[in-house]
Amino acid sequence: MWAYKLLCSQPNCRRSGIQLTASGMYKTIRRVLDLSGWYFMATEYLECRSCKKKLAAWSRDILDQLDPSHRGQFPAVLTYRLSCDREVVKLMQGRTLGNSATALYRHLYVRHREHWLGQSAMYLSVLKTFVRQDTDPRRLVAPLPQMVPVPGPSWLLSVYAKDVLTRLPELKARVSSVYGSILKMDSTKKITKKLAGEAPGTAAWVTDVGNEIGQVLMCVLTEREGNGLLPMCSGLVDRYRRAGEAPPIVLYVDRDCCSEGGKGKAAAMFSEWDQLVVRLDLWHFMRRIAVGVTTDSHPLYGPFMGRLSACIFEWDAGDVERLKEACDCKPTAKELARHCRRRTRGAHETKEMIEQLLKDFMEATDTKGVRLLDKDRIIEIWQTQQRHFTCIQDPPGVQLYMKIGEVTKGGVILPQYRCARGSTSLESFHLHLNRFVPGTSANDLHFQMYLLEGLVQWNEARAVAAVEGGSKNHICYSGQLQQYANTLSQQFMGIHLAEDYTSPGAYTGELIGVEYLYSQTNDTFREPYGDDPDIPDGIQEQDVPSDLESDEGFDDFCMDGEPIEILELSLDPPGQVQQQAAEPMVDEPPTQIQGLLSHASSLPEPMTDEPASQGQMETLGPDGKPGYDHVVRLANSLVDLRNEGFITQQRVDEIATLWHKLSEDDKGALIYQARHRERLVKGRFKVSHSKTNVTPGADSLKRCFLGVGSGPAQWPNVSRIVEAVCLAELNLPCGSDSGWCLGEQVACHTA
Repeated sequence: MWAYKLLCSQPNCRRSGIQLTASGMYKTIRRVLDLSGWYFMATEYLECRSCKKKLAAWSRDILDQLDPSHRGQFPAVLTYRLSCDREVVKLMQGRTLGNSATALYRHLYVRHREHWLGQSAMYLSVLKTFVRQDTDPRRLVAPLPQMVPVPGPSWLLSVYAKDVLTRLPELKARVSSVYGSILKMDSTKKITKKLAGEAPGTAAWVTDVGNEIGQVLMCVLTEREGNGLLPMCSGLVDRYRRAGEAPPIVLYVDRDCCSEGGKGKAAAMFSEWDQLVVRLDLWHFMRRIAVGVTTDSHPLYGPFMGRLSACIFEWDAGDVERLKEACDCKPTAKELARHCRRRTRGAHETKEMIEQLLKDFMEATDTKGVRLLDKDRIIEIWQTQQRHFTCIQDPPGVQLYMKIGEVTKGGVILPQYRCARGSTSLESFHLHLNRFVPGTSANDLHFQMYLLEGLVQWNEARAVAAVEGGSKNHICYSGQLQQYANTLSQQFMGIHLAEDYTSPGAYTGELIGVEYLYSQTNDTFREPYGDDPDIPDGIQEQDVPSDLESDEGFDDFCMDGEPIEILELSLDPPGQVQQQAAEPMVDEPPTQIQGLLSHASSLPEPMTDEPASQGQMETLGPDGKPGYDHVVRLANSLVDLRNEGFITQQRVDEIATLWHKLSEDDKGALIYQARHRERLVKGRFKVSHSKTNVTPGADSLKRCFLGVGSGPAQWPNVSRIVEAVCLAELNLPCGSDSGWCLGEQVACHTA
């Protein structure tokens, strides 16, 4: 029908151009999993007229002789026992949060169940037309066929891996065909914990190299940094040389940017690029300074980091004036980042401004007297980081901003810029990289498949976004199909159907992902599945029932600490320190605090030495549960310790006795509700990295009562013991030995 001349797979026959001819139907009929049911697929034998070898028409040797458009007509991915329609496999190709084999299994099960019920209802509705008043309907019905079980997630995952293996040369070629003039290199440990199978614990780092538009040139797993990255760097240098591309001019790194003896380690790894300028990423520089704070939950942490950013950068005056003219008001941080450019102030000016900033904040405290800066630590950090002021400056003569579009606002045309400074794009990639691999673990093969598929999709999306006026709706991930369509459309129509597609070069042989890790451990990465679907491949059809109980696609979706607002995009220059507090958190109305104050006067008296009578009834707490008298006695005993410089063993035994008298609910672990804000705060510094030990619940409880201008982070009524301790503190007179008056602080919140 397609007038194809299919050749024999034997080398001698293929060189002679001997064609295959039809030789009857193949003995095996395959059952194929579809989105809502099953269908059967048959094929025929093809025989060589010379060597008499027979091949099934669905074998890999036959399919590889078809062009991409005709190859796409083949509907299924074949395994030894079952087969899977390609439309099902395509549902697993998207590397986004929650796109897992378990989620697909559940989706297919619902679709198959609905289809089976629909077919059964249709059959019974037809029988209904034959029912008479004198006929028993049950005698007309034959046993209904049972629904064919849907293969489990493990089988679906194996089918997906087998599909990726058929596209492996194309995926590797597309990854190794990315270049850039401004490179960024950064490492992360987040994703390495997911590597399981035969290589758990062997990878310590995942190192990525990106370019100025956010694409990733290389991603490798390595057991060590430093010299462990030399083969990767040599491969990148060879890639540029073979392709005739100009060497990059700037490299942003998170470490090894400079050396007292001359060239730093990062520059030494790319020794052939003698004109390469190495710069330290500004985000990592600011994080090094931020280690000197006592805690990143301090109310002054955000203003401090915002002013630190202002000490390093200054806005382009012309861009800011144009934006103000368009807005007729003070621009927002988002508008500044989108329409205005920044530049570094220079090493000397930055040093002076940061020194003044540290002097201003050195004695700054919150309302409780807690310092923002650890004096000894920040002095040590400052002495160490001063040598990097040259490393964080913009390289002279390098264009770091790219215009990606423009908008009209208030009659003024505003350009939209993309900044190539620093390794922020790689930090964003690391977040998505952790989501490429669903769940908490994956063996080496599945890890590699997820990684390669994710890299190609990420690079394709970044390439489209970098084009001025580009639309995400124009993305297509099939490289072979785009290239073939462009070739035919150029030949017959003189245009390219896929305008944004650039044909990749040949695969350079660079090791990617898990392959690189195996080369460091003197092992070989092996592909377990063969090409012939008629040979047993060991793929199991069903899973253990316990494997279907959880959806691994969302297991790794969690918030890493409380977001911190950083005022880094302010137009105001650094000035005097102002006691600013964090944005109020909203949890419950302040009437709860008033309830605490009114309830404080009704507290039972402290514990006495007189034993209670056997017939005495247990008191009920505010929540209506019994045993509240034991809770109050323990709380009063704990509050009484405030005046003690030490504690005797007898007192320890008394507290332990009071603890054992509590109910099981009061002894249980505390579960604090998730804290939220009315407006989600976003920014680079929202994840906590400071060297601060925080006890969950305790730190937020302190901010609940002591943070002026902030709302409660956690309400004390999450635990009756915590609530009773707070109520006991409310009864203390102001100016007592505790050193502060909790009642006055709570009253401030209710005012």
